[in-house]
Amino acid sequence: MAGAIRRAFPDESILYLGDTARVPYGTKSPETVLQYTRENIAFLLSFGVKAIVAACNTVSAAALPKLEEHYPTPVLGVVEMGAEAALAPLKNPRRIGVIGTETTIASGAYVHAIHKRAPDVEVLQKACPLFVPLIEEGWLDHAVTRQVAEEYLSPMRETGIDVLILGCTHYPLIRRLLQDFFGSQVRVVDSAQAMTIALGKSFDEGQVDRAPSDATKSTRYFVTDRCNHFRELLEAFLGENGIEVEQIGSDVLTEAFEKRMKKIREQHL
Repeated sequence: MAGAIRRAFPDESILYLGDTARVPYGTKSPETVLQYTRENIAFLLSFGVKAIVAACNTVSAAALPKLEEHYPTPVLGVVEMGAEAALAPLKNPRRIGVIGTETTIASGAYVHAIHKRAPDVEVLQKACPLFVPLIEEGWLDHAVTRQVAEEYLSPMRETGIDVLILGCTHYPLIRRLLQDFFGSQVRVVDSAQAMTIALGKSFDEGQVDRAPSDATKSTRYFVTDRCNHFRELLEAFLGENGIEVEQIGSDVLTEAFEKRMKKIREQHL
């Protein structure tokens, strides 16, 4: 997601937070995901960011509907954007497949977002929890990954779909494997591409100010654990080497949230 945004808006500075100490979010309860999201947003706001993109599908599905109206800056999630892309004009899908984490699928967020726009479209969902550890292991085109895809997704392929939504930000790394599995007739939707369109719309409509072309640009990456492992994964995502990653404790996120809540309470006294 960060790479797609950086390519689309090269004049913008990016602050990236990966809560690697507490992932996977996809197996956590909605209440836990909600609290973690509050803490993550508080940390990002402490840097004065002008917009927040929740790249995680689990956060977008389980937390944002309860949170997005409570912040002074726009908070954009990937679920609505993914639904928009899946229902792109002139495509007219009859059946859409959605794959994601257990929490994302259980939330029904994609089903709701799609049916809000196209009530007659059939949506097939499947939680694929083993994909994330396989991807993080680097098994992007491994026989085991293909076997897991066969186990999870054969029923969906047999039923037939027109579009497949990759409902997890890890999944684009196995996009080629999934495209081969379903065949070229199935359109695969990566929500990162849809998110750049949504962010561009926010710029165009004046919800978020564009950075001037002569502004000093920077990209900072923060993680809460396993800094070296994350750097390797990030370099695989972005196709770059030598990326600097800063490690903080998850307690820093909790402290940022507590400071924000204290400030809000003081403002209302």
